[in-house]
Amino acid sequence: MRFWDSSAIVPLLVLEKETEQCIRAFQSDREVMVWTMSKVEVFSALCRRLREGSLKEDVFDSAKKRMNDFFDMASEVISVPKVKDRALRLLQVHPLRAADAMQLASVLVATQEDTSKVPIMSFDERLIRAARREGFTVNPD
Repeated sequence: MRFWDSSAIVPLLVLEKETEQCIRAFQSDREVMVWTMSKVEVFSALCRRLREGSLKEDVFDSAKKRMNDFFDMASEVISVPKVKDRALRLLQVHPLRAADAMQLASVLVATQEDTSKVPIMSFDERLIRAARREGFTVNPD
């Protein structure tokens, strides 16, 4: 099982420089854990690309279907109060944005702080640095 940050889910849905790496990781381990609000973040990224014109409507529709399929099979971390408390601590010790703190907090809560249990897939540099400082393996081959 791997925890998938939004920044690693988007390349599974639309072509980006990280797409090949994400597909390999997903094919090698289809057991997926996500933060409950990740679907909103991912959909936001797809909608932004559609508005900006970097995604055509048919590609957007296809990506949206793959997004729904991905989240339907994922294990979701839904403990909002615990994640919120943990995120507040993370914001004090790491230079994270709120959404990234929630991502990292959710995997900490899900693993009960045992960072050896689940590696993280992410391409957000701040989140990667914070996750490594917390003891997680990030983007394993």
